[in-house]
Amino acid sequence: MMRMVVQSFDEWRAAVRELIARRVAPESVEWTSGLGGGDLFSSAADDLPAAPSTATSTSLRVSRELMDLLDSAACFSACDRWVFLYKVVWRWQLGEHDVISPADPDGARLHAMVKAVHREEHDMHAYVRFRERSEADGAPRFVAWFEPTHEVLPQVAGHFARRMGGITWMIATPSATMMWDGANLHAGPAVMRGPADIDDAGESMWLTYYRSIFNPARLNADLLRSHIPSRFWKNLPEGAIVPQMISAAANGERRTGQTETVGRRAGATTIPISAERAQPQRERPSSLDQCRRCDLWQNATQAVPGVGPKKARVMLVGEQPGDQEDLQGLPFVGPAGALLDKAMDEAGLDRGSIYLTNAVKHFKWELRGKRRLHKTPAQKEISACHLWLEEELERVRPEVIVALGGTALKSVLQDGSATMKSVMDAPFQHEGRWVIAVYHPSYVLRAPDEASRRQAYEVIVDGLRQALRLLKD
Repeated sequence: MMRMVVQSFDEWRAAVRELIARRVAPESVEWTSGLGGGDLFSSAADDLPAAPSTATSTSLRVSRELMDLLDSAACFSACDRWVFLYKVVWRWQLGEHDVISPADPDGARLHAMVKAVHREEHDMHAYVRFRERSEADGAPRFVAWFEPTHEVLPQVAGHFARRMGGITWMIATPSATMMWDGANLHAGPAVMRGPADIDDAGESMWLTYYRSIFNPARLNADLLRSHIPSRFWKNLPEGAIVPQMISAAANGERRTGQTETVGRRAGATTIPISAERAQPQRERPSSLDQCRRCDLWQNATQAVPGVGPKKARVMLVGEQPGDQEDLQGLPFVGPAGALLDKAMDEAGLDRGSIYLTNAVKHFKWELRGKRRLHKTPAQKEISACHLWLEEELERVRPEVIVALGGTALKSVLQDGSATMKSVMDAPFQHEGRWVIAVYHPSYVLRAPDEASRRQAYEVIVDGLRQALRLLKD
């Protein structure tokens, strides 16, 4: 067993290169975080196996995505983080690239670590409070104390350096300190044991303002606590007065909290607004891979675009990618796709002439044991993703659309109340195109008995035959 002592991500990365070159398996390495100086391999130099010849040595190559994940996950506070991250790199080097997928157990943990680190960075941005002091003897003008769960101080310090320009400041934590001299960042050990006791006039003004805008009649204490985790309150200036304000509101100030002016108002006029305009503003992404219009991208391996000819007379629209589609980045390549291929052959349709896509481009799933099982997209996710279906319709210009299932039908018609039962009897026109509604192939696979499966399959084949007949008319 070899023992590796590291103090930073850069040192760990250098050690990993050496270990991979020597083909040292994860179970043969013990990682520890050193507190002293010295060479990285000084405590284990005698234990390392001799380096292999150049012909058999292994070079380390990882993707930019994996390197970014490792860099962030290295900030996660866990005693086994270096052990785990080396295991991830080792698996990647062996060709197991699914290790960065959320569907993989190690990939799921890796993404959870990164998510926790990013959340901690966000909380630090939001809840660091600077107190102003004199700049005598070169001391920083502003000082803040924070107790982070993870080691994100360097990243957060860079954020404040960009935001505060030439103003000097220092952020202290229980384990480290970062100081900005107006031009450069300086890292150092811990120099404080708790919040600085500083008489800050600006803080007093802030508390006065905070009291003046507090409306006890509209207090929701549970919501207040859920928005700001309790561990941050003790270091926030307003944290010292909020408990008394909540107590006073509960003891009767709710009844007298409204001013006379507000109490005399007769009420506001209702402003009518359409449901479409009431939807939240969403940025229009420049590519499908960059789409963040809903939250499904966070747990999917990748976005799955449609495939087919640039101009196709028939477009098949499914619900969303499945497990295999999510991993391969192509629509209808799993079990449902195999059944659809069989139905198209029986109907006389050439898959190469048809454009295949989905209403929702990211895989929505829930974990059952070790399997990712399909979960039906919500209407808000269908609406968020409709932008991409519109783009495909404009580009491909199909004459006939076959909607495979209810989700696809709702997206094609842009109607969240549309049902399969009301339109499955015959083709119908919508915005200058024929639309045919049939079951999704996965419905056939889930049918409870052979008779139900046969009936659902025949509906799909008959719908595809109708599409072919419409092209000939």
